Amino acid sequence: MTERHDVILIGAGHNGLVCAHYLAKAGRKVLMLESGDSPGGAAATREFAPGYSVSSCAQWLYQLHPQVRRDLELEKHGLELAAKDIASVLLDAEGQHLTVLGPDVRGDQISAGDIAAYRAFHERTGKYAKLLAKVFAARPPKLVKSNVADRLSLIRLGLGLKMLGRDDMRDLMRIVLINIYDLMEENFDSPQLKALLSLDSVQGSHMGPRTPNTVFGYLYRRVGEVFGYPGVAQVKGGMGALGEAMAAAARAQGVDIRLGARVNSIDMIGDRAGGVTLASGEHLTAGLVVSNADPLTTLAGLVGYRNMETGMARRISQIRCRGAAARLHLALDGLPNFTGLNGQQLGQRLLIAPDMNYIERAFNAVKYSEISKAPVMDISIPTVHDPQCAPSGKHVLSATVQFAPFEPAGGWEAHRAGFTERLLNLLAEYAPGIREQVVASELLTPADLQRDYGMAGGHWHHGELSLDQVMMMRPFPGATQYASGIDGLYLCGAGAHPGGGVMGLAGRNAAREILRRGAAA
Repeated sequence: MTERHDVILIGAGHNGLVCAHYLAKAGRKVLMLESGDSPGGAAATREFAPGYSVSSCAQWLYQLHPQVRRDLELEKHGLELAAKDIASVLLDAEGQHLTVLGPDVRGDQISAGDIAAYRAFHERTGKYAKLLAKVFAARPPKLVKSNVADRLSLIRLGLGLKMLGRDDMRDLMRIVLINIYDLMEENFDSPQLKALLSLDSVQGSHMGPRTPNTVFGYLYRRVGEVFGYPGVAQVKGGMGALGEAMAAAARAQGVDIRLGARVNSIDMIGDRAGGVTLASGEHLTAGLVVSNADPLTTLAGLVGYRNMETGMARRISQIRCRGAAARLHLALDGLPNFTGLNGQQLGQRLLIAPDMNYIERAFNAVKYSEISKAPVMDISIPTVHDPQCAPSGKHVLSATVQFAPFEPAGGWEAHRAGFTERLLNLLAEYAPGIREQVVASELLTPADLQRDYGMAGGHWHHGELSLDQVMMMRPFPGATQYASGIDGLYLCGAGAHPGGGVMGLAGRNAAREILRRGAAA
């Protein structure tokens, strides 16, 4: 059976849904193919134990671009926040916690000097985040073979740097290549404050605080504040509700979304991508193929190295996308008792990362594919704000765990139970009695995330966010401005500019570039 469309879009992750919406709104006939049984990709809600549901991959909303939100009319299509402007709390085993929300920091152990220093630091780095936000909202300019639009983009970028002022411009150029550890040591005394900020710089990455490029990682996360998120937000019904709202918006524009449709290959017609073959054997043709899958899966897996020249194949094989984050889900028979926090405070973003050296030691293990003895945890208890995620009186705890290797010696099945036990022991140091409250548990390793969500290496950014893999270098030299390097094939996922996080800009930018080129006509 052969069926032809203007665009076949592979993967109904959030960027794919955003891209499909804009293409369909411009009059293109779009068929979206999703291997899973629900839209949203990593923005997913899943029942992991009877009656207990959780945001199974992405857990916080903090970067969704406001224009994307407005254009898709997401509230009209069912998006509702259970809570917003949620503070980040670095936990202390004795209850002397540190709380940060936007420019404000408070805690029993932080000095007045550090509070003032943080306000100044937040204001200064906020300027840099605003510059990044402008860069993220447009296609990245080419440095070679550029046209007038690219040259204008570079001029605007240069003007934006100049508008920072001489001192701030010099400071940005100085710090952007260094590691967050040194920057924290330079600015603050509080081990808690330094740990909290440095953790935000390495979330989802294969980096520790001493790794170069982590200042960029911190500024990348700060872009969410420019988009209106001084703290994280929680989606009512879990992150899957966001995926469903985006799918409803796409369908309203005429996008045909087929679930349970796994793509086995992107088919070449001559030297151009011209369609796909499904796992069922069905062949579908289109004027254009757009992939929301990560670049390695798209190009190495679906296109195949045999269909490209050697240099391109080598560059693709060198994309760094080793995931180092796991997900822990706990079904609890009651609200856990975290030392020093009341019931409502348990709805905040809770972090276990006592100091920067602790984070670095946790990272050191995964360099050698070992299990961290004392991991870092980013914890949410979504049922504080959204009781529907568990039976009445029961609760869910969900945590992103760093760092966890993709493939430890002996495989994950030899380590899964022991690592889960280690995480429960760690939680019990801050929430005495929590072990006795556990009804069921689930650990998703980076390998599980690759299997369940199709991310190569289990890396949620679809490729490391380092300066050699961002902007005009993303995903690799020769594939930029959402073109893949294969005629007729575009990329719209987190592996394209600007990168990962539930932002929507990669999808929007890709659609705008495709329409600008007339490629989907």
